This record gives sequence, structure tokens and C-alpha cells, in this order.
Amino acid sequence: MGSIFYIAILIIDVIVILDIFKSSIDSTKKILWTLAVIFFPVLGALIYWFVGRK
Repeated sequence: MGSIFYIAILIIDVIVILDIFKSSIDSTKKILWTLAVIFFPVLGALIYWFVGRK
């Protein structure tokens, strides 16, 4: 059961990272958002989704 949870988080993080690189923000912010999602998978994705997206 736990592995399904980790796979779901991984899929969400990949989707968020792809969304970051498709966005029109500058390169520095893209790198910072990507690092935030990588180091804080759940929290980074949630913060980007509610704060980082335009």
C-alpha cells in the first residue's frame, strides 16, 4: 500500500516539474521551483500549484 502512495507522489512531481518547464517564468525561477519540488516533494508541489502558477 505504501508503494502506491510513493508512486502517486512521483507521478505528481513529474507532472509539476513538466508544468514548471512549460511555464513562461524565467530560468532562475524554474530551477528554484524544480529544486523545491525535488527536495520537498509534497509540500513543494502544493506550494507551486497554489503560489507559483499564474
